Amino acid sequence: MSKAATIAEAFCHILFHIIFEILMRTLGEQCVFPLPEPQDLFQASHMKFDDFQKDLRKLKKDLKACEVEAEKVYQVSSKEHMQPFKENMEQFIIQAKIDQEAEENSLAETHKCFLETVAYFFMKPKLGEKEVSPNVFFSIWHEFSSDFKDFWKKENKLILQERVKEAEEVCRQKKGKSLYKIKPRHDSGIKAKISMKT
Repeated sequence: MSKAATIAEAFCHILFHIIFEILMRTLGEQCVFPLPEPQDLFQASHMKFDDFQKDLRKLKKDLKACEVEAEKVYQVSSKEHMQPFKENMEQFIIQAKIDQEAEENSLAETHKCFLETVAYFFMKPKLGEKEVSPNVFFSIWHEFSSDFKDFWKKENKLILQERVKEAEEVCRQKKGKSLYKIKPRHDSGIKAKISMKT
């Protein structure tokens, strides 16, 4: 085992016990994995803000085209056949614009939070890149979370084994103090008599 792996395992061991003690105090016996699931971090590492922005721009363009097409339908339709199509389309377009703007704001806020998180961990972009990518950031956390989850399972198993031993010891002590004794069962019957003769 390399020195870095030994240091990482020692760090995980210490971190595990700190987190475990905090969780035991706050949650009691129901102790859950305290980090994001490795699979979630793996998926986050494949996300690209540029792709989301491109998708939102395309969505905005498609919405504008839909609005233009609806206007063409209004112009060629007679007044008696215009409703409820016009009313429904206008409501749809208004709601779609609200939703699209909300998604743009949400993406901008998420991007801002991501950059703040990256700055908090003092990560710098690679040479030639303007900012740290989600791939770089979440790949590191994916590896850490995977290793930590493996260690978490091992430590929980050891703790469970210790508790089982403690419970067995309590049972042994109670058995020793019991007022009655359980005698081993002796076979009596035809089968026992035949086996005794042989």
